[in-house]
Formats: sequence, structure tokens, C-alpha cells
Amino acid sequence: MNADGWLADTRTSYDTVAVSYADQLRDAIAGQPYLRAALALFADLVRAAGGGPVVDVGCGPGHVTAHLNELGANAFGIDLSPVMIDVARRDHPGLRFEVGSMTDLDLPAASVAGLLAWQSLIHVPDHEVPTVLGHFHRALRPGGPLQLLFHVGNESRLKTEGYGGHPMKVHVHRRNPARVATWLRDAGFTVEAQQLLDPDGNAPAAILSARRQS
Repeated sequence: MNADGWLADTRTSYDTVAVSYADQLRDAIAGQPYLRAALALFADLVRAAGGGPVVDVGCGPGHVTAHLNELGANAFGIDLSPVMIDVARRDHPGLRFEVGSMTDLDLPAASVAGLLAWQSLIHVPDHEVPTVLGHFHRALRPGGPLQLLFHVGNESRLKTEGYGGHPMKVHVHRRNPARVATWLRDAGFTVEAQQLLDPDGNAPAAILSARRQS
């Protein structure tokens, strides 16, 4: 996969499923107490670090961004898919959403007080992850918290259909939390906590909480 190819495929896939995706996930957080607790902790860590703008990278239709704002965070969203951003603006008027790529994150250095990336690194190939985490590190203020949510495993698969049966062409990468933690440390982050979700189920996930080193 070349960079342009996987990015273009990911953008087109999520443009295609954006409306169905939003309909399916609109109330997802309400039924996930561990996810709600993770977001509340993230918002608390941002406040404890002095507060300021928070970016939700790979925000999709904006439901997580909106929840963070409900928790008192000054959160805005960035997503690769223009249609996802249109849906986010439709569903959450008054909040800030922008089209952008985590592989070339267009944010000034040290401009955000916190950065969250939930289930968005899962489509980034291994060789691009250090670049992405480098952008995260650059955009975060020293001491700012970072929270990642991702699928756990050791395999990758090509997803060709989803969210109402629409065609997709995205690779979904499942990763070992220890490997992601190593990438974070190499990028200049201190890993502070790890949580496994549904470890005995069919779709285990992990949350890693880290902080940009001062």
C-alpha cells in the first residue's frame, strides 16, 4: 500500500458510509460506561493540566467531540472524510469540525491542551504510525494528555463492507497494546495507564493514556 492509496481508500470509504455510520453510532457512548468513564477522566486530566482546546482526531460524525464538550472540554474535531465532517456539522451545530489528515496534521506546535484519537489509528499502516504520533506530539502542549482507543490483536484484514452494507475498502489493523506503548514512548510520550475492554469477547479493545513529556 502506498500512502496516497490507503488514504484515498479510507477517505472514499467513510464518505460512502458517513450517514449510516452516524445513525448507528449516535447513541453508542450512552451504552458504554467504561468509555464514558475514560472520556470523563480525559476531560479531568485536561483541566488539571491547565485547560485549553482539545482535538478529537478522526472524529467521524462528531459524537465523541460533542460528549467531550458536554463534559466541559473545549473540544473540536478533525476527520479525513469531508462527508463525515458535513454530518458532524449537521448533527452538532455550533461545534468546530475540520477536514484533515493525521498523517499531515495541520495544527500549530503546542496548540492543543489534549488530544484524543479513538478508533482512528486502526486504519493507519504500521510504517506510518510513528509519523502520526510525531504529529500528535508536536501539536500537544508539554504535559498535555493523549488518549488512544484501538482494536487489540495481531492481525490486519481488509474491510469491504460496513454500516448498512455499503462498500468499503479499508484495512483494519489490530495491535498489541505493548507495541503501541513502545511507539508512544519512542515518540516522546510517557504512558500512564492501560485499560483492556471486553478482553474475552470477539472485539477486544484497549485504551492507552499517555502524556507529552515536558
